[in-house]
Amino acid sequence: MAQNLLTARSVDAKKKRGRYSDGGGLVLQVSKWGTKSWVFRYQRDGRDRHMGLGPAGVLSLADARERARECRRLLLDDRDPIQERNAGRQSRRLDNARGRSFRDCAEAYIAAHAAAWSSSRHRVQWGSSLAAYAYPVIGELPASAIDTALVLKCLEPIWEIRSQTAKRIRGRIESILDWAAVRGYRSGENPARWRGHLDKLLPAPGKVRPVRHFAAMTYADLPGFMEDLRGRDGVAARALEFTILTGLRTSEVIFAARSEIDLVAKVWTVPATRMKGRREHRVPLSKRVLEVVSMTGSGELLFPGARKGRPVSDMAMLNVLELMGRSDVTVHGFRSTFRDWAAERTNYPNHVVEMALAHAVGDKVEAAYRRGDLFEKRRRLMDEWVRYCARPAVAGEVVALRG
Repeated sequence: MAQNLLTARSVDAKKKRGRYSDGGGLVLQVSKWGTKSWVFRYQRDGRDRHMGLGPAGVLSLADARERARECRRLLLDDRDPIQERNAGRQSRRLDNARGRSFRDCAEAYIAAHAAAWSSSRHRVQWGSSLAAYAYPVIGELPASAIDTALVLKCLEPIWEIRSQTAKRIRGRIESILDWAAVRGYRSGENPARWRGHLDKLLPAPGKVRPVRHFAAMTYADLPGFMEDLRGRDGVAARALEFTILTGLRTSEVIFAARSEIDLVAKVWTVPATRMKGRREHRVPLSKRVLEVVSMTGSGELLFPGARKGRPVSDMAMLNVLELMGRSDVTVHGFRSTFRDWAAERTNYPNHVVEMALAHAVGDKVEAAYRRGDLFEKRRRLMDEWVRYCARPAVAGEVVALRG
């Protein structure tokens, strides 16, 4: 029971360090620096507990007695005042967190994962695609408020006319909402999940509109194309030739550095940070590829762009294709050209060709046993590829280049 042992005047007069009881568990605590605060003392499960109520400069004696009275009421209901206060704080934090918008969650997700993406283009693509199709519908809504109907509102307008874009948007929304759930910003099932959820509401993207692969040139057309390409000047033309002859991706080529190339061993070592699979990749270099290297100057960047210290633009090789009248094909499509040629015109095993393209080979068990990179076999394969690309075009076998 409260005894009201203190008065407002006595509270002001206490200067000596110590604890002064008001009764009923309420205590005035004076520190060695003279600061004063209110504490509620009680026992719970045989343990003495001390709960801070607030500074005496903010809470008057009457305010402190009221707070102590609330604590005694909780104890009377067999509820721990400290646990109740902590639960209330946690609930308020969750309420605030659940108010975080989808856009905020998306930007945080992109920032957290960008370092793991092999190309800076991924970050741009994520941001631009979400800005175009997701943010206008759900961008400013709390992540906790997003449900199936809202996800469908983002996807349905483009599901049939831009099926592959819609497929990517769905996956990105799903990843962001999963991230938000782990961070405590939402709870419950993910409304963007495909299997067992949206697959019951939307047709499979591949059935709505057939998947369009990167446009590729037939390998029969390639010798004539390469002859034309070798006759063209410029960094972009040499970068395109280098890309075709090595079989790698645009993002892996345009940042190629001279220090990565061993001219004696005839090897280009692409660091893991620039590879899609995040594994270092060794590329055997033929005589013609080394000639291309010698034609690109002496700076550290193999294919320098117009801006000092920056590589050639990733669009520069596409521009070369357009100038050659081959806007019907893509740079990435030459990897498919190489793959078709290797399958139809050579006897190299599939896993050797896949390793040449820097693809993952087999499952994890197979990868554990095949720890080598089959480098010498790949060197012979790439030498044959370069010889094929350099052979004279045969009349009747090659489709005439446009333009």
